Amino acid sequence: MSAYLLLFLEFFKMGALTFGGGYAMIPFITETVTRHGWMTTAELIDFIAVSESTPGAFAVNISTYIGSEVGGLPGALLATFGLVLPPFLIIILIAKVYERIKKNFLVQGAMLGLKATVVGLIAATVLSVGKEIFFSQGINAAAFQSANLYISLGIFTAALFLLLYKKMNPILIIAGSAVVGIVLGYTGVIKV
Repeated sequence: MSAYLLLFLEFFKMGALTFGGGYAMIPFITETVTRHGWMTTAELIDFIAVSESTPGAFAVNISTYIGSEVGGLPGALLATFGLVLPPFLIIILIAKVYERIKKNFLVQGAMLGLKATVVGLIAATVLSVGKEIFFSQGINAAAFQSANLYISLGIFTAALFLLLYKKMNPILIIAGSAVVGIVLGYTGVIKV
């Protein structure tokens, strides 16, 4: 099978089978990318950060990047098209019938189950990315002696506080976190 067809089919499968948006898709993307050897988990995590802080839908950004890495411009186009085609078709179908079926107890039950699953997938993503960033060599005493761990936890906590309690614009939080990271890296407080 050609690399282009494989890219299209893998991202088509992700687009068809993932509910809850880009964050819920991260476990599937990670598994697919590492299984095919398209990039390492560390490379993927770096681009997750870039993809989140750039304009556009997270899932589209990351699929375009992976496709570009694997197959240049044609790969980027095929991966992106493969990802967005199934939800596009599904949402058109659902829009036609949703008003008639939204009160159905089976539909309501399915929506409740999907919401819980999405929360679980996002939590699994947070844990897996955190493990890769802070404990890539395993959980040991050395990992807890790194200033990077505590600085990152401080930034994370501050970002959560600003987002949840101060209702600060997420773009400002992302930009502020980047500036703090740059300053701390430049001054040598954290090791990049």
